[in-house]
This record gives sequence, structure tokens and C-alpha cells, in this order.
Amino acid sequence: MRNSLAMQPRPERDIRILIDEDVWDGLAAALREAGYDCLSVTEAGHKGISDEDLLAWAIAEERAIITHNAQDFAPLAEVYFFQGVKHYGIIIARQFDKGTLLRRTLALLDGLVAKSLANTLRFV
Repeated sequence: MRNSLAMQPRPERDIRILIDEDVWDGLAAALREAGYDCLSVTEAGHKGISDEDLLAWAIAEERAIITHNAQDFAPLAEVYFFQGVKHYGIIIARQFDKGTLLRRTLALLDGLVAKSLANTLRFV
């Protein structure tokens, strides 16, 4: 039986996360188990929306986004930087197996707070 406290976001893990639809959906549940406030695009009901609209929604929800889509999100991060548009962070992950993806994502997130992730582009 799981401890219900493990499902609650931990105060020291203040980063709120959105998992793009191109990333393993199970990553959202695994990050929640680790104490993060995490939601997948599928869970949010935003599957199929444009990357620009997805990032705008993530900003409105104060969430960093994790994606495999460097081709579209890296240029968006650059445009946002030069236009002075604030966001909560973009994390681009390589296509790892599920275990490696989870370990590398946690290694990055566990060393950050929301303030240090905001307006940055990170790679896992």
C-alpha cells in the first residue's frame, strides 16, 4: 500500500511540470511519486495542440515543460528570450529508455527550484 503523503507535492519541490505528449506518459506519475506537481498533456486534455499554444498554456499554469521536441521548443525559447516573454522553463530530453529518462530527469529537477528553472532551456 502506498503512503498517501508520497503522492503530495513536497514544499521543497516547488517546480510544477507539464509532460509533452511526445514523452512517455508514465513520467508524470513517476514524478508525482517523487513529490513533484506534474501533469501530462494527455491528462490535461491538450493533446494535439500546437507547441506555441502548449507553451502558452504551461505559462498560464506556471508549469515548466518537458519535451523531446528540441526542433520546435529550442527556437521558441529563443524567441521568448529576445521578446522578454517569461516562462517557467523548458526541459528537452533525449529519447532514453524509461528508467534512464526518469533518473536523469530527477537528477536535474532535484538540483533546482522553480526560480532557477524559470526562463531557461535545459537538456536531460
